[in-house]
Amino acid sequence: MPKLKVKKSAKKRYKLIGEKKFIRRKAFKGHLLEKKSPKQKRNLGNKVVVSYSDTKAIRKMLIC
Repeated sequence: MPKLKVKKSAKKRYKLIGEKKFIRRKAFKGHLLEKKSPKQKRNLGNKVVVSYSDTKAIRKMLIC
């Protein structure tokens, strides 16, 4: 049986920290930034820990 491949899109979006947690970027920071307040843009720049219920699916995509 061939090796399973990692989902490249998931590999680019998530990073494993510690043993069981993943971090991700927030959405809505890609474009249309002119109408957003500086405070909103600043907060969108921060990283976020992925919710526990989603970690199983992400782990499956990354074959960890």
